[in-house]
Amino acid sequence: MSLPEKAFPVSWDQFHRDARALAWRLSGVNGQWKAIVCITRGGLVPAAVIARELDIRLIETVCVASYHDYTEQGDLRILKEVHPSLMENDGADVLIVDDLTDTGKTAAIVRAMMPRAHFATVYAKPKGRPLVDTFVTEVSQDTWIYFPWDMGFSYQKPIADGQPD
Repeated sequence: MSLPEKAFPVSWDQFHRDARALAWRLSGVNGQWKAIVCITRGGLVPAAVIARELDIRLIETVCVASYHDYTEQGDLRILKEVHPSLMENDGADVLIVDDLTDTGKTAAIVRAMMPRAHFATVYAKPKGRPLVDTFVTEVSQDTWIYFPWDMGFSYQKPIADGQPD
């Protein structure tokens, strides 16, 4: 598997707008969410925004790690599971939040834990898209999303000058 050819840098402002847009879409889905389960680490930031916007006070995490070298996704391991009380009734009335669904491997693991939960991501790629109930923006599978917490301030080459190697 080679590195993605397209880059999609996302600023803090843009991510905040997109997370609020996701909250707005979710506001019409369910009368009252019992809790948010965010997939760490990427789901922490949108979960905070959504929790504020939808007045959800109970936030839980599920910690899934993939050991990789940024060119290939390795084996997935659950480092921390969801509290059993939220898994009752297969996760009904629970909102699962992540920043992105890429290949869908992480989403599949978490969805299997709570099949009746509502799964929401800010961004979705085609391979992971079928596992998500609500999302804001779909990007192509060959696009690498640079999240604001992964970037520093630096010069960006114009698109016409080509992508970095």
